[in-house]
Amino acid sequence: MSVDDKERNSSSAEQNAARGFGPGAGRGLLGGRGPGPGGPGRGGPMGMMPGEKARDFGGSLLSLKRYLSSHLALIAASLVLSAGSTVFAVLSPVLLGRITTNVFGGPDFQFIAKSILVLSILYGLSSLLNWLQAFIMSGISMKVSYSLRRDLEAKLHRLPLSYFDNRARGDILSVLTNDVDTVTQTLNQSLSQIISSVAMLSGILIMMAAISIPMTLASAIVLPLSLVFVQFIVRKSQPYFRKQQESIAALNGHVQEMYSCHSVVLAFGGESAAVKTFESHNRDLHASAWKSQFFSGLMMPVLGGIANIGYVVIALVGGFLAVRGLLSVGNIQAFVQYVRQFNQPIAQAANISNVLQSMAAAAERIFAFLGEAEEESGGGTAFPRGSVKGSVEFDDVRFSYVPGKPVIRGFSARVEPGMKVAIVGPTGAGKTTMVKLLMRFYPVESGSISVDGLDAHRLDRRDLRSAFGMVLQDTWLYRGSIRENIRYGRLDAGDEEVVEAASCAQADHFIRSLPGGYDFVINEDATNISRGEKQLLTIARAILADPPILILDEATSSVDSLTEVLIQKAMDALMSGRTSFVIAHRLSTIKNADLVLVMKDGDVVEQGTHDSLLRKRGLYSELYESQFEPEEAPRS
Repeated sequence: MSVDDKERNSSSAEQNAARGFGPGAGRGLLGGRGPGPGGPGRGGPMGMMPGEKARDFGGSLLSLKRYLSSHLALIAASLVLSAGSTVFAVLSPVLLGRITTNVFGGPDFQFIAKSILVLSILYGLSSLLNWLQAFIMSGISMKVSYSLRRDLEAKLHRLPLSYFDNRARGDILSVLTNDVDTVTQTLNQSLSQIISSVAMLSGILIMMAAISIPMTLASAIVLPLSLVFVQFIVRKSQPYFRKQQESIAALNGHVQEMYSCHSVVLAFGGESAAVKTFESHNRDLHASAWKSQFFSGLMMPVLGGIANIGYVVIALVGGFLAVRGLLSVGNIQAFVQYVRQFNQPIAQAANISNVLQSMAAAAERIFAFLGEAEEESGGGTAFPRGSVKGSVEFDDVRFSYVPGKPVIRGFSARVEPGMKVAIVGPTGAGKTTMVKLLMRFYPVESGSISVDGLDAHRLDRRDLRSAFGMVLQDTWLYRGSIRENIRYGRLDAGDEEVVEAASCAQADHFIRSLPGGYDFVINEDATNISRGEKQLLTIARAILADPPILILDEATSSVDSLTEVLIQKAMDALMSGRTSFVIAHRLSTIKNADLVLVMKDGDVVEQGTHDSLLRKRGLYSELYESQFEPEEAPRS
């Protein structure tokens, strides 16, 4: 990656950080966004604090319907089981009330024994149906999760490279992890809770009214008071929960950044400054967290106190009715149980409404990602790798990453098959951009690029890219053995071919010196081998791929001079008979190039061989001589 590309990506990262993306936007080291106590979404009292709200609640749920449509029969069965479990739970207090009345009126032990047996069956059936419903919904939610992740992963590979230029990895990872988790967990919990809450409220109200209408009206007096208090707590605590999430994100970002560049912090003595920044973020988190937890902690005690007021009212009214012989003791006991159960679906309803908002917001982000514009379909003119000769022509190519700020201005060049072409120029000249355009990572704005006389834009993208082998300045290795990383260049290669490619890249010696040799496992960040060794492995991967056209972007930038000479010999042998594009800052490494293209401000200002360009005494000569001490500068 050239410096201009790095600066552009750095600027994009800063903009994303300003918008709240980046480290801490997804799962952070210290928690971050994710399921909170009581349910998915942001944490809150009993999971009731509102999380992120969806802009289009209905549209998000309709989009999710496509993933649920294949499970409608199971969802219906789950809802029936949930309703059945609720019905059995609602019938139980009536039977308990009858047992209590029987005990007070002179115990009939045969009736009590039968009633206890029936009560046990009711509780058992309720628990069984509830377990079956949870089992079914867990299966459905995991299948939906699987389908979402599968589609998101497939989408990831169909997005153009330009999509990732302006988005932080943390934000994309958050969609693939947290948002999918939020949706699936909410599906697992809320669908059944909705039907059970409705059934519970309906059943309890019917049973309470059947026992005593005056007591039902008396118990309803405290209901508005509970709802008013819940709304008050939600309104007061939400700003603190929002601030808490922002503080967690900032703290996560700082910890992640300090962890990833720990050696730099130690080298420059930045420990004290890092600790001060951490303490500042930690204080902000403490200030918002204790306030949010204080308000959320008030919820249950105060609601319990209000409920106790309701019990006092019920006791007074129930006692009055019992004294006058209008109500039995057992019915009073059953009514109290119903009132206690009545508070549960109310709390669930408040929880579900906010959890559904969080789910809709997560679903909205997921489907926004799935709806992003993709690369043009891979369909096009077939371009079999075996038939590629390697001629390339750039005809007045123009391109800009940002409209109105051109990077490539009228680039034209013709490369014959088998030529070794060096692309040189100052930082920001557009060297790496030209390679990206050649491989159709970005579409050209005007002009054309042809391969073997065929417009690259009309060729099958997969066929076109399979014709190129790349070794970039920024190495990429994944967690796995060295053998697996080299074989990534050609997955069907045998072990002997892997060793041969490594030997050609001068990597065999250092590989065999590692514990396990070719089976040595590279860690996730490839920090257990040196930068130069990583570069050697990527070169071995390109050699194994054996492509018709090679692209080498500062391929030897991270190796010592002796190894560079050895690699250069291997690369010269590899490039023999192949079209090769070499981006180089060390101009001494491209002396034998067939054609040198000198770029400046997105255009070719000079072209020719190494010797002819030195004789011109132009930009190339200036760049070349600047790499030597004055007394060492070669004479031409």
